[in-house]
Amino acid sequence: MAGRTVPEVCTLGQVTIVREIRTRPALSRLLAVRLCGQTTDGLFQAALGGAILFNPERHADPVAIAGGLAVLLLPYSIIGPFAGALLDHWDRRTVLIWSNLARALLIMLTAVAIATGGNETLVLIAALTVTGASRFVASGLSASLPHVTSTRHLVAMNAFFTTIGSVALAVGAGLALGLRAVFGNDNTGSAATTMGALVLAVAGAAVAARFRPRALGPDHPDVDGAALTPEHPNGPALRAVAVGLAHGARAVGRAHSIAAALCAVGAHRFVFGVNTLMLLVLTRDTSLGLAGVGAVAGLTAVGMFAAAVITPWSVARRGRRATISAALVIAVVAELALASFNGIVICVVATVLGLAGQTLKLCADAAMQLEADDAVRGQVFAFQDAVFNVTYVAAVTIAAFTVPADGRALLLPLVGALIYAVSLLLVRRLHPRCDTPDAPAGYTTAPPRSVHRSATPSPSTSSSTASAAPSPSVSTNTWVGVAGSAPANTSPSRVRSGDPSVDTQST
Repeated sequence: MAGRTVPEVCTLGQVTIVREIRTRPALSRLLAVRLCGQTTDGLFQAALGGAILFNPERHADPVAIAGGLAVLLLPYSIIGPFAGALLDHWDRRTVLIWSNLARALLIMLTAVAIATGGNETLVLIAALTVTGASRFVASGLSASLPHVTSTRHLVAMNAFFTTIGSVALAVGAGLALGLRAVFGNDNTGSAATTMGALVLAVAGAAVAARFRPRALGPDHPDVDGAALTPEHPNGPALRAVAVGLAHGARAVGRAHSIAAALCAVGAHRFVFGVNTLMLLVLTRDTSLGLAGVGAVAGLTAVGMFAAAVITPWSVARRGRRATISAALVIAVVAELALASFNGIVICVVATVLGLAGQTLKLCADAAMQLEADDAVRGQVFAFQDAVFNVTYVAAVTIAAFTVPADGRALLLPLVGALIYAVSLLLVRRLHPRCDTPDAPAGYTTAPPRSVHRSATPSPSTSSSTASAAPSPSVSTNTWVGVAGSAPANTSPSRVRSGDPSVDTQST
Protein backbone atom coordinates (compact mmCIF):
# COMPACT_ATOMS: atom_id res chain seq x y z
CA MET A 1 0.00 0.00 0.00
CA ALA A 2 1.37 3.38 -0.98
CA GLY A 3 2.13 5.88 1.75
CA ARG A 4 1.45 9.56 1.64
CA THR A 5 3.86 11.75 -0.29
CA VAL A 6 6.26 13.73 1.85
CA PRO A 7 7.20 17.21 0.61
CA GLU A 8 10.75 17.47 -0.60
CA VAL A 9 13.22 19.60 1.29
CA CYS A 10 14.53 22.49 -0.79
CA THR A 11 18.17 23.40 -1.06
CA LEU A 12 19.45 26.95 -0.86
CA GLY A 13 19.72 26.96 -4.66
CA GLN A 14 16.01 26.20 -5.00
CA VAL A 15 14.83 28.76 -2.50
CA THR A 16 14.86 32.43 -3.35
CA ILE A 17 15.84 33.61 0.10
CA VAL A 18 14.88 37.23 -0.49
CA ARG A 19 11.45 36.27 -1.85
CA GLU A 20 10.80 33.87 1.03
CA ILE A 21 11.67 36.55 3.58
CA ARG A 22 9.68 39.26 1.80
CA THR A 23 6.55 37.13 1.51
CA ARG A 24 6.71 35.94 5.13
CA PRO A 25 6.82 38.96 7.47
CA ALA A 26 7.12 36.74 10.56
CA LEU A 27 10.20 35.07 9.05
CA SER A 28 11.85 38.43 8.41
CA ARG A 29 11.09 39.54 11.98
CA LEU A 30 12.59 36.36 13.43
CA LEU A 31 15.68 36.91 11.26
CA ALA A 32 15.93 40.48 12.59
CA VAL A 33 15.75 39.22 16.19
CA ARG A 34 18.51 36.70 15.43
CA LEU A 35 20.73 39.32 13.78
CA CYS A 36 20.30 41.67 16.74
CA GLY A 37 21.00 38.84 19.17
CA GLN A 38 24.14 37.50 17.50
CA THR A 39 25.54 40.96 16.80
CA THR A 40 25.02 41.65 20.50
CA ASP A 41 26.93 38.46 21.35
CA GLY A 42 29.80 39.32 19.03
CA LEU A 43 30.13 42.86 20.35
CA PHE A 44 29.88 41.83 24.00
CA GLN A 45 32.34 38.95 23.70
CA ALA A 46 34.86 41.05 21.78
CA ALA A 47 34.53 43.89 24.29
CA LEU A 48 35.65 41.46 26.98
CA GLY A 49 38.08 39.59 24.72
CA GLY A 50 41.18 41.45 25.84
CA ALA A 51 40.19 41.52 29.48
CA ILE A 52 40.55 39.14 32.40
CA LEU A 53 39.84 35.42 32.08
CA PHE A 54 38.30 35.35 28.64
CA ASN A 55 41.61 35.68 26.80
CA PRO A 56 43.35 32.25 26.71
CA GLU A 57 46.78 33.90 26.16
CA ARG A 58 46.62 35.27 29.68
CA HIS A 59 46.72 31.76 31.16
CA ALA A 60 50.10 30.20 31.81
CA ASP A 61 49.11 26.56 31.56
CA PRO A 62 46.48 24.29 29.94
CA VAL A 63 44.76 23.53 33.25
CA ALA A 64 44.07 27.24 33.76
CA ILE A 65 42.60 27.47 30.25
CA ALA A 66 40.32 24.53 30.98
CA GLY A 67 39.27 26.12 34.26
CA GLY A 68 38.37 29.40 32.55
CA LEU A 69 36.27 27.63 29.91
CA ALA A 70 34.52 25.52 32.55
CA VAL A 71 33.58 28.59 34.56
CA LEU A 72 32.27 30.29 31.42
CA LEU A 73 30.23 27.40 29.96
CA LEU A 74 29.18 24.97 32.69
CA PRO A 75 26.77 27.07 34.77
CA TYR A 76 24.29 27.56 31.93
CA SER A 77 24.85 23.98 30.75
CA ILE A 78 23.57 22.77 34.12
CA ILE A 79 20.69 25.25 34.44
CA GLY A 80 19.75 25.47 30.76
CA PRO A 81 17.87 22.17 30.33
CA PHE A 82 15.65 23.08 33.28
CA ALA A 83 15.13 26.70 32.24
CA GLY A 84 14.45 25.54 28.67
CA ALA A 85 11.10 24.23 29.89
CA LEU A 86 9.91 27.85 30.08
CA LEU A 87 10.21 28.02 26.27
CA ASP A 88 7.51 25.34 26.14
CA HIS A 89 5.45 26.77 29.01
CA TRP A 90 5.18 30.47 28.20
CA ASP A 91 4.54 32.27 24.94
CA ARG A 92 7.92 32.23 23.16
CA ARG A 93 7.29 35.78 21.96
CA THR A 94 7.14 36.89 25.60
CA VAL A 95 10.25 34.88 26.46
CA LEU A 96 12.23 36.51 23.63
CA ILE A 97 11.14 40.00 24.70
CA TRP A 98 12.00 39.62 28.38
CA SER A 99 15.17 37.61 27.77
CA ASN A 100 16.53 40.37 25.55
CA LEU A 101 15.59 43.03 28.06
CA ALA A 102 17.20 41.02 30.87
CA ARG A 103 20.31 40.66 28.76
CA ALA A 104 20.38 44.43 28.22
CA LEU A 105 20.17 45.03 31.97
CA LEU A 106 22.93 42.50 32.67
CA ILE A 107 25.16 44.08 30.01
CA MET A 108 24.68 47.45 31.69
CA LEU A 109 25.67 45.98 35.07
CA THR A 110 28.76 44.42 33.48
CA ALA A 111 29.72 47.77 31.97
CA VAL A 112 29.30 49.46 35.36
CA ALA A 113 31.53 46.82 36.97
CA ILE A 114 34.23 47.47 34.34
CA ALA A 115 33.96 51.26 34.57
CA THR A 116 34.29 51.26 38.35
CA GLY A 117 37.34 49.00 38.28
CA GLY A 118 35.55 45.97 39.67
CA ASN A 119 37.68 42.89 40.26
CA GLU A 120 37.80 40.04 37.78
CA THR A 121 35.44 37.84 39.78
CA LEU A 122 32.66 40.44 39.71
CA VAL A 123 33.02 41.04 35.97
CA LEU A 124 33.16 37.28 35.34
CA ILE A 125 29.92 36.65 37.24
CA ALA A 126 28.19 39.44 35.31
CA ALA A 127 29.48 38.06 32.00
CA LEU A 128 28.27 34.56 32.89
CA THR A 129 24.73 35.83 33.39
CA VAL A 130 24.84 37.56 30.01
CA THR A 131 26.04 34.33 28.40
CA GLY A 132 23.16 32.40 29.98
CA ALA A 133 20.58 34.92 28.73
CA SER A 134 22.14 34.78 25.25
CA ARG A 135 21.88 30.99 25.07
CA PHE A 136 18.28 31.18 26.27
CA VAL A 137 17.46 33.57 23.42
CA ALA A 138 19.23 31.31 20.91
CA SER A 139 17.24 28.25 21.99
CA GLY A 140 14.01 30.23 21.73
CA LEU A 141 14.84 31.33 18.19
CA SER A 142 15.62 27.78 17.07
CA ALA A 143 12.41 26.41 18.60
CA SER A 144 10.39 29.19 16.91
CA LEU A 145 11.67 28.78 13.34
CA PRO A 146 9.20 26.02 12.30
CA HIS A 147 6.36 28.45 13.05
CA VAL A 148 7.46 31.05 10.50
CA THR A 149 8.57 29.00 7.48
CA SER A 150 7.25 26.01 5.59
CA THR A 151 8.40 22.47 6.29
CA ARG A 152 9.67 22.24 2.72
CA HIS A 153 12.03 25.19 3.25
CA LEU A 154 12.99 24.50 6.87
CA VAL A 155 16.40 22.87 6.33
CA ALA A 156 17.51 25.53 3.85
CA MET A 157 16.25 28.41 6.01
CA ASN A 158 17.93 26.93 9.09
CA ALA A 159 21.22 26.80 7.17
CA PHE A 160 20.72 30.39 6.01
CA PHE A 161 19.88 31.62 9.51
CA THR A 162 22.93 29.88 10.96
CA THR A 163 25.22 31.35 8.29
CA ILE A 164 23.90 34.89 8.51
CA GLY A 165 24.08 34.60 12.30
CA SER A 166 27.79 33.81 12.07
CA VAL A 167 28.24 36.90 9.89
CA ALA A 168 26.39 38.97 12.50
CA LEU A 169 28.68 37.59 15.20
CA ALA A 170 31.73 38.75 13.20
CA VAL A 171 30.10 42.15 12.56
CA GLY A 172 29.56 42.56 16.29
CA ALA A 173 33.22 41.83 16.96
CA GLY A 174 34.19 44.39 14.33
CA LEU A 175 31.91 46.98 15.94
CA ALA A 176 33.62 46.35 19.27
CA LEU A 177 37.03 47.02 17.73
CA GLY A 178 35.74 50.24 16.17
CA LEU A 179 34.13 51.45 19.40
CA ARG A 180 37.28 50.60 21.33
CA ALA A 181 39.31 52.73 18.93
CA VAL A 182 36.92 55.62 19.56
CA PHE A 183 36.48 55.34 23.34
CA GLY A 184 39.92 54.06 24.31
CA ASN A 185 41.37 51.03 26.08
CA ASP A 186 40.98 52.10 29.70
CA ASN A 187 38.19 51.00 32.02
CA THR A 188 35.89 53.83 30.94
CA GLY A 189 36.47 53.14 27.26
CA SER A 190 35.93 49.40 27.71
CA ALA A 191 32.67 50.07 29.56
CA ALA A 192 31.46 52.40 26.78
CA THR A 193 32.27 49.73 24.21
CA THR A 194 30.34 47.13 26.19
CA MET A 195 27.32 49.45 26.39
CA GLY A 196 27.03 49.23 22.60
CA ALA A 197 25.72 45.68 23.06
CA LEU A 198 22.93 47.02 25.28
CA VAL A 199 21.47 49.02 22.40
CA LEU A 200 21.33 45.93 20.17
CA ALA A 201 19.71 43.80 22.87
CA VAL A 202 16.94 46.38 23.35
CA ALA A 203 16.46 46.49 19.57
CA GLY A 204 16.03 42.70 19.56
CA ALA A 205 13.33 42.97 22.24
CA ALA A 206 11.53 45.68 20.25
CA VAL A 207 11.45 43.52 17.11
CA ALA A 208 10.23 40.47 19.07
CA ALA A 209 7.37 42.56 20.47
CA ARG A 210 5.96 42.93 16.94
CA PHE A 211 4.96 39.25 16.79
CA ARG A 212 1.38 38.33 17.52
CA PRO A 213 0.88 36.50 20.83
CA ARG A 214 1.51 32.74 20.40
CA ALA A 215 2.78 33.29 16.85
CA LEU A 216 6.00 31.48 17.78
CA GLY A 217 4.37 28.74 19.84
CA PRO A 218 4.10 26.61 21.73
CA ASP A 219 0.84 25.57 20.13
CA HIS A 220 0.09 23.28 23.05
CA PRO A 221 2.23 23.67 26.19
CA ASP A 222 3.91 20.69 27.81
CA VAL A 223 1.42 19.77 30.57
CA ASP A 224 2.35 16.10 30.87
CA GLY A 225 1.86 15.19 34.55
CA ALA A 226 1.00 18.76 35.58
CA ALA A 227 -1.84 19.68 37.93
CA LEU A 228 -4.03 22.03 35.89
CA THR A 229 -6.05 24.66 37.75
CA PRO A 230 -7.95 27.79 36.69
CA GLU A 231 -5.04 29.85 38.04
CA HIS A 232 -2.48 27.74 36.16
CA PRO A 233 -4.17 26.35 33.02
CA ASN A 234 -0.77 25.26 31.70
CA GLY A 235 0.48 23.99 35.04
CA PRO A 236 2.83 25.79 37.49
CA ALA A 237 5.98 27.30 35.97
CA LEU A 238 8.17 25.96 38.79
CA ARG A 239 6.95 22.46 38.08
CA ALA A 240 7.78 22.94 34.36
CA VAL A 241 11.32 23.99 35.26
CA ALA A 242 11.73 21.04 37.63
CA VAL A 243 10.87 18.47 34.95
CA GLY A 244 12.53 20.32 32.05
CA LEU A 245 15.64 18.15 31.88
CA ALA A 246 13.71 14.89 32.20
CA HIS A 247 11.18 15.83 29.52
CA GLY A 248 13.86 17.05 27.14
CA ALA A 249 15.91 13.87 27.59
CA ARG A 250 12.80 11.70 27.24
CA ALA A 251 11.83 13.40 23.99
CA VAL A 252 15.34 12.83 22.62
CA GLY A 253 15.25 9.18 23.69
CA ARG A 254 11.93 8.60 21.95
CA ALA A 255 13.03 10.16 18.66
CA HIS A 256 15.88 7.97 17.45
CA SER A 257 16.84 10.32 14.64
CA ILE A 258 17.31 13.17 17.15
CA ALA A 259 19.28 10.92 19.50
CA ALA A 260 21.53 9.82 16.63
CA ALA A 261 22.14 13.41 15.52
CA LEU A 262 23.01 14.51 19.07
CA CYS A 263 25.45 11.59 19.40
CA ALA A 264 27.23 12.93 16.34
CA VAL A 265 27.16 16.53 17.61
CA GLY A 266 28.43 15.46 21.06
CA ALA A 267 31.29 13.50 19.50
CA HIS A 268 32.30 16.46 17.37
CA ARG A 269 32.21 18.88 20.29
CA PHE A 270 34.40 16.54 22.33
CA VAL A 271 36.99 16.25 19.56
CA PHE A 272 36.73 19.97 18.87
CA GLY A 273 37.50 20.70 22.53
CA VAL A 274 40.59 18.50 22.46
CA ASN A 275 41.77 20.11 19.22
CA THR A 276 41.17 23.60 20.60
CA LEU A 277 43.40 23.04 23.61
CA MET A 278 46.14 21.45 21.49
CA LEU A 279 46.06 24.45 19.15
CA LEU A 280 46.28 26.95 22.01
CA VAL A 281 49.28 25.16 23.51
CA LEU A 282 50.94 24.72 20.10
CA THR A 283 50.72 28.44 19.30
CA ARG A 284 51.29 29.81 22.81
CA ASP A 285 55.07 29.72 22.72
CA THR A 286 55.50 30.50 19.01
CA SER A 287 55.63 33.74 17.05
CA LEU A 288 52.14 33.04 15.73
CA GLY A 289 50.41 33.46 19.09
CA LEU A 290 46.81 34.65 18.90
CA ALA A 291 47.22 35.41 15.17
CA GLY A 292 47.71 31.69 14.53
CA VAL A 293 44.60 30.86 16.49
CA GLY A 294 42.70 33.52 14.53
CA ALA A 295 43.87 32.09 11.21
CA VAL A 296 42.68 28.60 12.12
CA ALA A 297 39.38 30.01 13.39
CA GLY A 298 38.92 31.85 10.11
CA LEU A 299 39.48 28.69 8.09
CA THR A 300 37.04 26.83 10.33
CA ALA A 301 34.49 29.53 9.52
CA VAL A 302 35.11 28.96 5.80
CA GLY A 303 34.18 25.30 6.27
CA MET A 304 31.06 26.31 8.18
CA PHE A 305 29.95 28.59 5.35
CA ALA A 306 30.47 25.77 2.87
CA ALA A 307 28.31 23.52 5.04
CA ALA A 308 25.45 26.03 4.81
CA VAL A 309 25.35 25.46 1.04
CA ILE A 310 26.20 21.75 0.91
CA THR A 311 24.04 20.44 3.77
CA PRO A 312 20.57 21.36 2.40
CA TRP A 313 21.60 19.98 -1.00
CA SER A 314 22.84 16.72 0.52
CA VAL A 315 19.83 16.30 2.83
CA ALA A 316 17.42 16.88 -0.06
CA ARG A 317 19.06 14.17 -2.15
CA ARG A 318 20.49 11.67 0.30
CA GLY A 319 18.63 12.27 3.55
CA ARG A 320 19.89 13.24 7.00
CA ARG A 321 21.18 9.77 7.89
CA ALA A 322 23.47 9.57 4.86
CA THR A 323 24.56 13.21 5.26
CA ILE A 324 25.51 12.73 8.93
CA SER A 325 27.35 9.51 8.10
CA ALA A 326 29.33 11.14 5.29
CA ALA A 327 30.29 14.06 7.55
CA LEU A 328 31.57 11.66 10.23
CA VAL A 329 33.61 9.65 7.71
CA ILE A 330 35.23 12.87 6.48
CA ALA A 331 35.90 13.90 10.10
CA VAL A 332 37.65 10.58 10.85
CA VAL A 333 40.05 11.07 7.93
CA ALA A 334 40.69 14.72 8.80
CA GLU A 335 41.37 13.98 12.47
CA LEU A 336 43.89 11.26 11.55
CA ALA A 337 45.68 13.75 9.29
CA LEU A 338 45.97 16.15 12.23
CA ALA A 339 48.47 13.75 13.83
CA SER A 340 51.13 15.09 11.43
CA PHE A 341 51.11 18.46 13.30
CA ASN A 342 52.12 20.12 10.03
CA GLY A 343 51.04 23.76 9.78
CA ILE A 344 49.52 23.47 6.31
CA VAL A 345 47.75 20.23 7.21
CA ILE A 346 46.33 21.85 10.36
CA CYS A 347 44.85 24.66 8.25
CA VAL A 348 43.26 22.18 5.82
CA VAL A 349 41.93 20.06 8.67
CA ALA A 350 40.42 23.16 10.31
CA THR A 351 38.43 23.87 7.14
CA VAL A 352 37.32 20.25 6.74
CA LEU A 353 36.29 19.86 10.39
CA GLY A 354 34.45 23.19 10.20
CA LEU A 355 32.49 21.77 7.27
CA ALA A 356 31.83 18.42 8.97
CA GLY A 357 30.92 19.92 12.35
CA GLN A 358 28.50 22.47 10.94
CA THR A 359 26.90 19.80 8.77
CA LEU A 360 26.26 17.72 11.89
CA LYS A 361 24.84 20.74 13.72
CA LEU A 362 22.49 21.68 10.86
CA CYS A 363 21.22 18.10 10.60
CA ALA A 364 20.63 17.97 14.35
CA ASP A 365 18.74 21.29 14.26
CA ALA A 366 16.60 20.02 11.39
CA ALA A 367 15.83 16.79 13.25
CA MET A 368 14.74 18.69 16.36
CA GLN A 369 12.69 21.23 14.43
CA LEU A 370 10.98 18.64 12.24
CA GLU A 371 10.47 15.77 14.66
CA ALA A 372 10.26 17.19 18.18
CA ASP A 373 6.75 17.92 19.41
CA ASP A 374 6.25 21.67 19.71
CA ALA A 375 5.29 21.14 23.37
CA VAL A 376 8.85 20.02 24.21
CA ARG A 377 10.91 21.56 21.41
CA GLY A 378 12.41 24.28 23.62
CA GLN A 379 13.44 21.68 26.18
CA VAL A 380 15.05 19.56 23.46
CA PHE A 381 17.10 22.52 22.20
CA ALA A 382 18.14 23.37 25.76
CA PHE A 383 19.15 19.72 26.26
CA GLN A 384 21.26 19.97 23.10
CA ASP A 385 22.95 23.08 24.49
CA ALA A 386 23.92 21.13 27.58
CA VAL A 387 25.36 18.30 25.47
CA PHE A 388 27.16 20.91 23.35
CA ASN A 389 28.90 22.62 26.26
CA VAL A 390 29.43 19.75 28.73
CA THR A 391 31.20 17.55 26.16
CA TYR A 392 33.37 20.50 25.12
CA VAL A 393 34.42 21.36 28.66
CA ALA A 394 34.99 17.68 29.48
CA ALA A 395 37.26 17.33 26.46
CA VAL A 396 39.28 20.43 27.30
CA THR A 397 39.65 19.27 30.90
CA ILE A 398 40.87 15.80 29.90
CA ALA A 399 43.24 17.25 27.32
CA ALA A 400 44.61 19.71 29.88
CA PHE A 401 46.12 16.83 31.85
CA THR A 402 47.44 14.95 28.82
CA VAL A 403 48.80 17.59 26.43
CA PRO A 404 52.60 18.00 26.73
CA ALA A 405 54.26 21.39 26.98
CA ASP A 406 54.77 21.65 23.21
CA GLY A 407 51.19 20.61 22.41
CA ARG A 408 52.20 17.63 20.25
CA ALA A 409 50.11 14.84 21.78
CA LEU A 410 50.08 12.15 19.08
CA LEU A 411 47.58 10.02 20.98
CA LEU A 412 44.84 12.68 21.09
CA PRO A 413 44.15 12.91 17.32
CA LEU A 414 44.00 9.10 17.20
CA VAL A 415 41.52 9.07 20.08
CA GLY A 416 39.55 11.81 18.33
CA ALA A 417 39.32 9.75 15.15
CA LEU A 418 38.17 6.76 17.20
CA ILE A 419 35.43 8.86 18.85
CA TYR A 420 34.19 9.99 15.43
CA ALA A 421 34.18 6.34 14.27
CA VAL A 422 32.21 5.18 17.31
CA SER A 423 29.65 7.93 16.81
CA LEU A 424 29.34 6.86 13.17
CA LEU A 425 28.45 3.34 14.31
CA LEU A 426 25.89 4.77 16.76
CA VAL A 427 24.30 6.89 14.04
CA ARG A 428 24.04 3.90 11.70
CA ARG A 429 22.52 1.91 14.55
CA LEU A 430 20.09 4.50 15.92
CA HIS A 431 19.00 6.60 12.96
CA PRO A 432 16.05 5.19 10.96
CA ARG A 433 16.95 4.40 7.36
CA CYS A 434 14.15 6.72 6.32
CA ASP A 435 14.27 10.20 7.84
CA THR A 436 10.52 10.02 8.42
CA PRO A 437 9.97 8.18 11.73
CA ASP A 438 7.92 4.99 11.50
CA ALA A 439 6.14 5.59 14.80
CA PRO A 440 6.13 9.10 16.29
CA ALA A 441 6.70 8.32 19.97
CA GLY A 442 5.55 11.61 21.37
CA TYR A 443 6.59 14.00 18.64
CA THR A 444 5.08 15.61 15.54
CA THR A 445 5.77 18.59 13.35
CA ALA A 446 4.33 22.03 13.94
CA PRO A 447 0.75 21.84 12.67
CA PRO A 448 -0.60 24.12 9.94
CA ARG A 449 -2.32 27.22 11.25
CA SER A 450 -5.34 26.96 8.96
CA VAL A 451 -6.58 23.62 10.29
CA HIS A 452 -8.61 23.38 13.47
CA ARG A 453 -9.86 20.59 15.66
CA SER A 454 -13.17 19.13 14.80
CA ALA A 455 -15.75 18.47 17.48
CA THR A 456 -17.27 15.56 15.58
CA PRO A 457 -15.71 12.33 14.43
CA SER A 458 -14.57 12.25 10.83
CA PRO A 459 -14.64 8.90 9.09
CA SER A 460 -11.91 10.11 6.76
CA THR A 461 -9.42 10.05 9.59
CA SER A 462 -9.83 6.37 10.31
CA SER A 463 -6.69 4.30 10.34
CA SER A 464 -8.11 2.28 7.47
CA THR A 465 -7.55 5.20 5.11
CA ALA A 466 -3.76 5.22 5.38
CA SER A 467 -3.37 4.62 1.66
CA ALA A 468 -6.17 6.90 0.59
CA ALA A 469 -6.03 10.59 -0.16
CA PRO A 470 -5.77 12.68 3.00
CA SER A 471 -8.97 14.13 4.36
CA PRO A 472 -9.45 17.88 4.86
CA SER A 473 -9.04 17.42 8.62
CA VAL A 474 -5.60 15.90 8.26
CA SER A 475 -2.80 17.89 6.68
CA THR A 476 -0.42 16.18 4.26
CA ASN A 477 2.33 17.89 6.22
CA THR A 478 1.59 15.81 9.34
CA TRP A 479 4.50 13.57 8.37
CA VAL A 480 7.74 15.21 7.41
CA GLY A 481 11.07 14.01 6.17
CA VAL A 482 13.30 14.55 3.21
CA ALA A 483 12.93 13.50 -0.39
CA GLY A 484 10.92 10.38 0.16
CA SER A 485 7.63 8.95 1.29
CA ALA A 486 6.18 8.15 4.66
CA PRO A 487 5.85 4.50 5.54
CA ALA A 488 2.81 2.72 4.20
CA ASN A 489 1.61 1.86 7.68
CA THR A 490 1.47 5.52 8.67
CA SER A 491 -2.02 6.60 9.62
CA PRO A 492 -3.46 9.77 11.09
CA SER A 493 -4.62 7.86 14.15
CA ARG A 494 -0.99 7.23 15.13
CA VAL A 495 -0.15 10.92 15.36
CA ARG A 496 -0.02 12.36 18.85
CA SER A 497 -3.36 13.84 19.72
CA GLY A 498 -1.69 17.09 20.75
CA ASP A 499 -1.41 18.01 17.06
CA PRO A 500 -4.34 20.33 16.29
CA SER A 501 -4.24 19.29 12.64
CA VAL A 502 -5.66 15.92 13.66
CA ASP A 503 -9.19 15.34 14.89
CA THR A 504 -8.63 14.26 18.48
CA GLN A 505 -12.14 12.83 18.73
CA SER A 506 -11.67 10.46 15.82
CA THR A 507 -8.46 8.95 17.19
